[in-house]
Amino acid sequence: MKILPDTEILDNLEEIERIDKSGMLKVSLNASELAVKAIRLAEKIEFPKSYLNPVSIAVLGMGGSSIGGELLKDWLSDKISIPINICNDYWLPSHINEKSLVFAISYSGETEETLTAFIEAYKRKCRLFAITSGGHLETFCEKLGIPYLLIPKGYAPRAALPYMFFPLAISIEKLGLVSRIENELEETIQIMREISEENHAKKSFEQNLAKKLASELYGTIPIIYGFRQYASVAHRWKTQINENSKLICNYDVFPELNHNEAVGWEAPRSLTKKFSIVLLRDPEEPPEIRERIEVTKKIAFKKAGKLLEVKARGNSKLAKMFSLLQLGDLVSVYLAILQRKDPTPVKTIDKVKKELKKRLKMVENLEREVEKLL
Repeated sequence: MKILPDTEILDNLEEIERIDKSGMLKVSLNASELAVKAIRLAEKIEFPKSYLNPVSIAVLGMGGSSIGGELLKDWLSDKISIPINICNDYWLPSHINEKSLVFAISYSGETEETLTAFIEAYKRKCRLFAITSGGHLETFCEKLGIPYLLIPKGYAPRAALPYMFFPLAISIEKLGLVSRIENELEETIQIMREISEENHAKKSFEQNLAKKLASELYGTIPIIYGFRQYASVAHRWKTQINENSKLICNYDVFPELNHNEAVGWEAPRSLTKKFSIVLLRDPEEPPEIRERIEVTKKIAFKKAGKLLEVKARGNSKLAKMFSLLQLGDLVSVYLAILQRKDPTPVKTIDKVKKELKKRLKMVENLEREVEKLL
């Protein structure tokens, strides 16, 4: 039996406000303005001369605090000559050393994995810089003399993405690792603004792509497929649907998925019909990628319950990435509204953190370790 959503709720502004108690939709729609503020804030950053000419970059972070690094890596893949490592764990790869530029990002400042890796980076004499709204990360930076950018409090970490991506972009430019990014940033912000206006809650369901996509995904298990620079964007769609929509969701990337995941679609139709595929596309796809997607649609994806495609907009690489990212953020919130679930609370994450804090006492141990380093 097909599950149909009550799409009328998405045009009921009072009901949306009642469900979305913490205002996730409002913050998501305002992401372009947060980006403007983040850039202005980042323009004040000053790096020591010793931070110039790093041999590698590492971004430490978890969850919503990490995705900015992933986006940076994909965006700069054809612009920067040194590797960018994303560290989502308590430890650092062995090649990260005193010649490495390390960004420690924790919105709350309390992420124990990031704090642990931060201390390790300090011990290795890495060129450290932190982005946080406070907490122990700010405290540790103050005590150890590490430069940091203090960003505004009061957001869910995933909603504060503009404050955790755009300062990275500005920092990379300030250090001379890229140049002339101003026009690309301006176009990106403009595209984000346009996507928000077109998919605002005040726009009716019939005129609102984000609402329509949310209704298509309702009652299914979404899988997001991207390629190259859209790998991080597909990951963002996945995590936003996880956290905002409170749903299982997964993602994968072309061409790698043709060598493994595609075979999974040989499963019985009774199972595959429960899944919806969202393909992140680009009007200027390389021919080898375009043909792979089209062939895979015909051979493997025909067994999915639904197959949806969304195309990037804009001229620059970054604008295209954020056009799809901004749309995905709004889809995830509308999907939560359709289920009558407040997008902001993440009860399972909070419970896990609380239990681990009780068992491991990591932050207390790190406090003692910092004192020994002074």
